[in-house]
Amino acid sequence: MSGKYQAYPVYKDSGVEWLGRVPQHWRATQTKYGYTIVLGKMLQTVPKTDMDLLKPYLRAANIQPHGLDLDDVKKMWFSPNERLSLRLEAGDVLISEGGDVGRSAIWQSEIPECYIQNAVNRARSHKSNVPNFLNYWLKMIKASGFIDIICNKSTIPHYTAEKVEATPILLPPPEEQRTIAAFLDHETARSDRLIEKQQRLIELLKEKRQAVISHAVTKGLDPNVPMKDSGVEWLGQVPEHWCVTSIRNLVRSGNLEVQDGNHGELHPVANEYVDVGIPFLMANNIRDGKIDTNRCKRITKERADQLRIGFSVAGDMLLTHKGTVGEVAKVPEQIDEPYWMLTPQVTYYRWSPRFYDSSYFTYQFQSKAIATQLDIISAMQSTRSYVGLIAQGALIVTVPPIREQMQIQKELFRRTNKFNGLLSKASLMVKFLQERRTALISAAVTGKIDVRNWQPNTSTQVAESDLPMAAEQAAEAAPAHPCAHGTGSSMNSVTR
Repeated sequence: MSGKYQAYPVYKDSGVEWLGRVPQHWRATQTKYGYTIVLGKMLQTVPKTDMDLLKPYLRAANIQPHGLDLDDVKKMWFSPNERLSLRLEAGDVLISEGGDVGRSAIWQSEIPECYIQNAVNRARSHKSNVPNFLNYWLKMIKASGFIDIICNKSTIPHYTAEKVEATPILLPPPEEQRTIAAFLDHETARSDRLIEKQQRLIELLKEKRQAVISHAVTKGLDPNVPMKDSGVEWLGQVPEHWCVTSIRNLVRSGNLEVQDGNHGELHPVANEYVDVGIPFLMANNIRDGKIDTNRCKRITKERADQLRIGFSVAGDMLLTHKGTVGEVAKVPEQIDEPYWMLTPQVTYYRWSPRFYDSSYFTYQFQSKAIATQLDIISAMQSTRSYVGLIAQGALIVTVPPIREQMQIQKELFRRTNKFNGLLSKASLMVKFLQERRTALISAAVTGKIDVRNWQPNTSTQVAESDLPMAAEQAAEAAPAHPCAHGTGSSMNSVTR
């Protein structure tokens, strides 16, 4: 293999169809022949004997893609035998058995004494195998879809200890495992630093964009216009000729219709979703001022027509009010369907075009003023991350004359387009770096690149021109997706 990373000199057939050829001296086997797998214990909320002790334990939720999240570590009772068999040791690989199955992380004794629940598998190395090599291997097969394939055969996915034990793995000699793990530690840390910088840039750009919007929808475009006290502490002064009122008052005027999606027994269920039909929008389909209809659920028009409410039409402003609160977007003026259907997580605002410009209020609902109000209202609810229809009525908005609303939204379209372009580039860079990271892990742990002579570069600077080359090489070297060939024969060909 040409370029920055070289291939091994000699390869052999791995015996696992989706892995293909591997370095000749590597061993294709199953995880149980390199690691001892143990599942944690069921939740025990009360002691059974006087010998039981209350100890911290980890759940599947503690294992996140970035590593271990130890902000919320709970405790339960463990017997003397369980304290012997389930106590974690530095270097243990923790694997989520339930939830988002197959996530993995290394335990580094972050807590002096800790155990595991039965939603977590513990893999402990034997025969000098390197724990972090297994951790990277699991990240590779998780990203490739292999774990999800073998776990989704049941209604509720579980990556059981038996499935972990039977999972194919390639084992280079231990010293080579250490080199590969060190190489990936160095390279993924470098990628993570770059990703973090881009994510900070994205947050800064969003803050700047929101500041531009907030000023325009509360102060207007004319710096010399006479101002008045709005009567709202967090809003301050607004142009003298503007109206400051509540959503409830606008609804009562008959010039604004506000409605969320369908509730109750008529709500569509999973087996009614279709590939082609009416978009059925959830909160996660609305992000950063856009509506994603490519990945949303859909239902037939016949099924949608049976519902009572939630029929959103072209030009409506949409607000997420449950789960994710405060995402805003406008339904395009031209859509292929007669309407888009809303779930109970989303509200539509249908503004009378005689008095209100929908695009202006779409911008206003992205302002700091509205975000502050939504935070305050949601904090007052019995359920966080929820602002229902009645509560939304208390939102205070600024209402310029219709002609000025149109001027403001046109100017904001011009100004925010610059931010949106920069955000798009930064988001693409994050995606590129994440894909490079995944591809590099895959290439290294499957032996498609030879890093035995690798030495860490002490320089922390990364030339951007180097990144596309490395990503292209890593992607080229990555093994085929297991979905392409199936997994039926992969377990039968591995050896001890």
